[in-house]
Amino acid sequence: MNENVPRFRFAAMSERDGEEICSWRYPPPYDVYQWPAWPRMLAEEIEFGDPDIRERQYASVLDENGDFVGYAQFFPMAGVIRLGLGLRPDCCGRGWGAAFLEAAAREAARRAPDAEIDLEVEVWNKRAIRAYQKAGFEIDDRYDRKAVHGIVSLYCMVRKSSQGAVR
Repeated sequence: MNENVPRFRFAAMSERDGEEICSWRYPPPYDVYQWPAWPRMLAEEIEFGDPDIRERQYASVLDENGDFVGYAQFFPMAGVIRLGLGLRPDCCGRGWGAAFLEAAAREAARRAPDAEIDLEVEVWNKRAIRAYQKAGFEIDDRYDRKAVHGIVSLYCMVRKSSQGAVR
């Protein structure tokens, strides 16, 4: 592992963390992953803007200094935990992706030991796909679905069974 990659730990996501996430701005083409403004998230109870969803599905990710560097979503499905991830924009492109996902996958396995762990990634996002493959995920399916920014082509990537997931 890159010695410049921090050790990640998970904590309950606070409302303040949710508000901060909504202020994160990514450069194109990653700007499609920006969240709406925090007042809208709260008013419409979108994802972590809904206190119940935030508590049950989301976690803040901290580095070893306690700095808030990202978040993870642990979305429960039948026999599966689907991961959603977000890294603070200034932390992207540093080579942290694989370690960040590995930490999230370990946390998902701790939360649901018998569940398969998967995630979705847009097919154009080669940077993320490489990081996810380094973290032990493999492409299992490809499909299109509606997203906030239009119809998108996705890969479903699954944690390899050798990493401890049930297939």
